[in-house]
Amino acid sequence: MARRRYRRQKRRSRGAFYLGLMLLAIGVWWVVTTVLPSETYTVPDWKGLDKPIFVQGELKSEPARGAGEALLLPITVIQESVDENIRYEQETESVIITTPESVLRLKIGNTKGELNGKETTIPHAPELIDGIAYVPIKPLKQYYGVVVHENSVTGAIILMRAGDSIQLAEAAPAKPEDTVDLRENPEKKSSIILDMPVGERLRVWREEEDWLYVQADNGYAGYVLKQRTKLGEVKEIPLLGQTPSRAELEWKDKSVNLVWEAVYSKNPSTEQIGKLPGVNVVSPTWFHIVDEEGNVESKASTQYVSWAHHRNMEVWGLMDNSFDPEITTAALSTFDRRSHIIKQMLTYAKQYKLDGINLDFENVHTKDKDHVVQFVRELKPLAKARGLIVSIDVTPKSNSEMWSLFLDRKRLGETVDYMMVMAYDEHWASSPKAGSVSSLPWAEQSVRRILDEDAVPSSKLVLGIPLYTRVWTETSEAGESKVSSKAIGMEKLQNLLEEQKVKGKLDASTGQNYVQFTEDESVIKIWMEDAISLQSRVNMAKKLELGGIASWNRSLAIPETWEVLKTIHD
Repeated sequence: MARRRYRRQKRRSRGAFYLGLMLLAIGVWWVVTTVLPSETYTVPDWKGLDKPIFVQGELKSEPARGAGEALLLPITVIQESVDENIRYEQETESVIITTPESVLRLKIGNTKGELNGKETTIPHAPELIDGIAYVPIKPLKQYYGVVVHENSVTGAIILMRAGDSIQLAEAAPAKPEDTVDLRENPEKKSSIILDMPVGERLRVWREEEDWLYVQADNGYAGYVLKQRTKLGEVKEIPLLGQTPSRAELEWKDKSVNLVWEAVYSKNPSTEQIGKLPGVNVVSPTWFHIVDEEGNVESKASTQYVSWAHHRNMEVWGLMDNSFDPEITTAALSTFDRRSHIIKQMLTYAKQYKLDGINLDFENVHTKDKDHVVQFVRELKPLAKARGLIVSIDVTPKSNSEMWSLFLDRKRLGETVDYMMVMAYDEHWASSPKAGSVSSLPWAEQSVRRILDEDAVPSSKLVLGIPLYTRVWTETSEAGESKVSSKAIGMEKLQNLLEEQKVKGKLDASTGQNYVQFTEDESVIKIWMEDAISLQSRVNMAKKLELGGIASWNRSLAIPETWEVLKTIHD
């Protein structure tokens, strides 16, 4: 009996012993797998790239080429990380860099280029590799202020941009003889990428709880415990200096009060214009791109410029695209044609002593959106160097392919000195429905959309004001209503109201005086452009803190017009 009890106790002891071993093994496994840091190493393959490029510690899809002063960066990386506007033009095999100060054109395989219209030379030529343009590092440093760190062992390129603030740090192990683990993910069980000795220089790209995402000089990027680093200085990559434009110097405290001078066949007689109190800019429609080669036709008048200057008005000559989409496509398609247009305009500006250039591109294919932006970016630095104000006219935003969608108002607003919002033709000549040329709520919404959606500074936006009214005629034929209209100026409107012996009544929905009467069994409807609506538009421009107002056009005004519009300066 005692022997059997002993045997049972012995079996229980063995069971307890094995259970203890098993629990100990589980505990060891748990400590190893959960508590102790991983000792597994991994080497980043960088997707097989020989000269990987990193921005903010993130690997880019295309590699660099060359080394040292012969280093070339793919234009795709520059577009994504530095400047979306750098351009490779396949037709002319040209890399084009535009900044507020410069227009640089480099040709593939050629060290000779063109800087602001003059020949220049660079040490290394751009190359075309696998369909991607590769740009030499020197012009990228010169015109964008980028800084690169190149590791000769791993080939890694760390690209830093002007304006970047980079927190520097160094590895700080608990003991000087120890190393610090750079891990693949922010957890101790993650694989080790690099053993970092004390003092290893690091760039800190971001912080995640107890971890820092850092990058060593050799390009290896990963996570390190904050307590195993020592923060150093913050390195500021300096922005490139820019000289202020004349608009920034001379117009920053003034409101634009521009009026367009519609010149169709010949210039007006300045003796018959009369006084324009408050107007400080006239913009005659003098210049037209007339063919696919980019030739510009001029109707400019030295006498008109002299007349304006003697009355302290600047002259911003208007250039349009003849409102011809096919001419526009061809004329803006290449650097050489765009340069041809620009050189002509700069020559005309010098010849006629213009103070600025106003661009009016309308009826343009949406596919040419980038070409329009590129033209303005290539014009602006050359015009700025000559003290010329550059402005562009834009329509309110709509879904119109040819009249609105081709305008990249955001990118244009980043370039020009002023953007005139042509806040009229809410109801146009052939509109199927009678209505205001520009109701006040619609005009304000047109401006607000550009302010809010395209981030154009209010100080650059100029409110376009119509000085004309549409007289709408509604008739009924065979039970169907038909609508037609004609545009008249302010004097003709006054005469019409006097002839009909009618007066307008304020329409709250449009903010304009409205009149309606019957003539020859037709209903006449007029939303009036008069002193009431003009004053409301001036008040709107002030409320929105816009850069000023621009009126279309002088010949449609009456003397009282200028007395109202000059209150923009009050």
